[in-house]
Amino acid sequence: MTKPIPARVAAFHVNGKDRFGVVSDAGVVDLTDKVAFGSLKQVIEAGALADLLTAVEGQPADFTEAEITYLIPIADPEKLICIGVNFPDRNAEYKDGQAAPGRPSMFIRFPRSFVGHGVNLVRPPESEQLDYEGEVTIVIGKGGRRIAREDAYDHIAALTLCNEGTIRDWVRHAKFNVTQGKNWDNSGAIGPWLVPFTDAAQLDDIALETRVNGEVRQKDRTGRMMYDFRYIVNYVSTFTTLVPGDVIVCGTPTGAGARFDPPIWLKPGDVIEVEAEGIGILRNGVEDEA
Repeated sequence: MTKPIPARVAAFHVNGKDRFGVVSDAGVVDLTDKVAFGSLKQVIEAGALADLLTAVEGQPADFTEAEITYLIPIADPEKLICIGVNFPDRNAEYKDGQAAPGRPSMFIRFPRSFVGHGVNLVRPPESEQLDYEGEVTIVIGKGGRRIAREDAYDHIAALTLCNEGTIRDWVRHAKFNVTQGKNWDNSGAIGPWLVPFTDAAQLDDIALETRVNGEVRQKDRTGRMMYDFRYIVNYVSTFTTLVPGDVIVCGTPTGAGARFDPPIWLKPGDVIEVEAEGIGILRNGVEDEA
């Protein structure tokens, strides 16, 4: 994918402590003790992502990427909302004869259900049906209620990626919800970092791709989403007040493992890569729960 990745702001664990800073090709600059914020969520709340980038100018790297363990960028969002069926071919996968719905399907996930970049997803002993879903994810920077569609981009602070890992048989344990299959500890991933959002071209029509062991499984463009990013911010903020640090996972293309015949579930040793233009690559392995 051709679009360059701009500044990258990340949360990470190193030397027994959770830290945050800026990642570049030269390494990782740790800003935890150099700025007046205790977390990336506080940075977002203060509208200070640009200040972090200024703070690293002329600073030498404190760590290499190999020395850190990535964390999910926002550890404690008030809301972590996922959009369901959001690509035309994805709707057709359900084979229920229904046209695309007029409004998006939605569900909530818990932060504990996600790990950071480079950390293994965990397959639980209760099910072998661990699946992947690659998605572009937005982080709210300016809160609001009933946000107008034309103002929606003013409320986005940053972009990241999600592998919205799912235990497929557990999403069908009841008639009207998918909560159980979407919230297993360490079953999905968010990251690697936050890319500050400054321009509509970063979202409007970018390539999104998911690979498993190098094989392309999902591939589409955000310009084909049934509910675009502006609509999502507008719709969600109609019924709930969005606040800084809220995370919205915006939908996956066709090609998840459940849609193969027979299905192809993730197994220990697999490597999943979710890539989007201008954001980066979120990479995770798989292991069985100890």
